[in-house]
Amino acid sequence: MSDNLSFLANTERNGFFLFAGPCVVENATMPLEIAKEIKSIADEFSIPFVFKASYRKANRTKVDSFTGIGDERALEIISNVGSVLNIPVVTDIHSEKEAVLAAKYVDILQIPAFLCRQTDLLIAAAETAKVVNVKKGQFVSAASMGYAIDKIRSVNKDCRILLTERGTTFGYQDLIVDYRNIPLMKQLGVPVILDITHSLQQPNQAGGVSGGNPEMIETIAKAGIATGVNGIFLETHPNPAIAKSDGANMLQLSLLRSLLSKLVKISKSLTD
Repeated sequence: MSDNLSFLANTERNGFFLFAGPCVVENATMPLEIAKEIKSIADEFSIPFVFKASYRKANRTKVDSFTGIGDERALEIISNVGSVLNIPVVTDIHSEKEAVLAAKYVDILQIPAFLCRQTDLLIAAAETAKVVNVKKGQFVSAASMGYAIDKIRSVNKDCRILLTERGTTFGYQDLIVDYRNIPLMKQLGVPVILDITHSLQQPNQAGGVSGGNPEMIETIAKAGIATGVNGIFLETHPNPAIAKSDGANMLQLSLLRSLLSKLVKISKSLTD
């Protein structure tokens, strides 16, 4: 794990940070290989980088979908990425027990969007004294995320909190990004992240596997930078077609450098 999180203190417009990695730990070697490539690109553009991977997928549509390689084994792999590369790492949690477990291995605990109203989970995350990133539910308003902040600070007034926009339900099988949510959540006094790739999911497909619209990644990301996000979140994989989860909306790793180059140019233009 790394304490290299000072960039989170700067909530004014001064570049952006990056949460990126694969959807889930698929095997022992893949996370570090991906993280090394992302870090090389992020360093090239002086972008603070947090490695992201789920140690277990708890919300798959089908009972036989891949969920993970074992909780502690996957957490150890994520932690090792942080140690080897000296970067912060983040993973999702789904219960109070998971908060305690994951906090031993990661720097940031992430609350999935569909659990953003779960009081006991938010409090458990806060009690670990880790940074907490709460994804805004696809079904809630920006203003309502202030209550999530209140729950966390009711037990840990000094907890460092992040909020993440990841799209709003638009019918049963689509999401839409309401960019008003970014400045509205920033008014709550915490850094705001835009989850680019999950915002492009097409859930509830008849086949039981979520679809996606990855050709719109650049569009969503550019608009997010222009509207003032502090950070961007994206899932990436060397070959999304064979990814074990969320491959339909992930960014192919070979396209990351080009995307970040464009986003940095937009970000710099806004500070000139």
